[in-house]
Amino acid sequence: MLIALSNTPRDYAWGSPTLLADLEGREPSGAPEAEVWFGDHPGSPAEVHDGSGLTLDRWLPAAGDGLPAKLPYLLKLLAAGAPLSIQVHPSKQQAVEGFAREEKAGVARDAAERNYKDDNHKPEVIVALSETFTALAGLRDLERTRALIDVLGDAPAVSTLRDHLSAASGPEALRAAIGWVLGEADAADVAQIVDAAASASSDDFAAELALVRSLHTAYPADPGIVVALLMNLVHLRRGEAIFVPAGVLHAYVDGLGVEIMAASDNVLRGGLTPKHIDVDELLHLVDFAPADPPFLRPAPAGPQAEVFAPGIADFALGHLLAGGETAALELSGVAIAVCVGGEARVTGSSGRSITLAPGQAALVTPDETPLTSDGGGEVFVAMPGS
Repeated sequence: MLIALSNTPRDYAWGSPTLLADLEGREPSGAPEAEVWFGDHPGSPAEVHDGSGLTLDRWLPAAGDGLPAKLPYLLKLLAAGAPLSIQVHPSKQQAVEGFAREEKAGVARDAAERNYKDDNHKPEVIVALSETFTALAGLRDLERTRALIDVLGDAPAVSTLRDHLSAASGPEALRAAIGWVLGEADAADVAQIVDAAASASSDDFAAELALVRSLHTAYPADPGIVVALLMNLVHLRRGEAIFVPAGVLHAYVDGLGVEIMAASDNVLRGGLTPKHIDVDELLHLVDFAPADPPFLRPAPAGPQAEVFAPGIADFALGHLLAGGETAALELSGVAIAVCVGGEARVTGSSGRSITLAPGQAALVTPDETPLTSDGGGEVFVAMPGS
């Protein structure tokens, strides 16, 4: 089966007023449009256009025919017009333990201070659809970070941050610095560091300092701006991707992307947000080892096809390329295809087909493998991983 899916954009404050509308070729709504969810997550399940009137979270359990009752992944179009919060996601074991702990303590699942909404991990991949997509991902090499802090001058709070970064080796120094910024530094300390960074100049760190000024406009003197100074600044070009596993601090800053993740709501925040920050739990989850940006390169997967596969069971993201040839992709389970450019006619092995315009999606059952696409459109395909 190939069945059309649809959903309405979520109006989070950080959403772009134009990026999704431009993709879909329609007039902007006038409101921020942040994400469109294509999946069965109960927070915003997709509508199934087969005449049943059901959303996908109700349709799958009723479908039978060997289909799973629940998808292991969630596919999104994400449009950031302002920076998202700095955040980290737990491992599966951490999620199981944290969820059980908060259930036992009687913390309401919709409480602002609740950390674990479910017992699942939330690794994720995002692929840039805009010409550039800006993100923060992982903690920068410590020597480079020390060099950046050195250009901020010698204000007392800057010196304290520098001392934390110099007192130990990589992970321990970064843990101490972030723990101080989020847990011990007061508002005056944070403002002093942010002001120093906003007024500093450096050819070597021009992009990082420009980001500080932008973040300061969006979140004045937020401690997350100081945390951002310690993170890798990543500029993805269209078609490039990063994979964010458990423990990796990250924030999406600006741009349009297609995102796939394990089906979970577990987010621990570390700044750039008015929402609750549990510093102790955040420090427990973060991997403080400095590392290069976590780029994920696609592997060839058939004619005019590639797949972004981080090697986990929850998901892989196929990519059917636009071009003169028919693109073909082997599916690994129930899939969701979304068009992101041109017009694509996707066809299953049964011969059934559906034509998708940008922003439109379809559910594809496993018996339709291989899935092909022609018509010159570009399509991403969410499916289980391996």
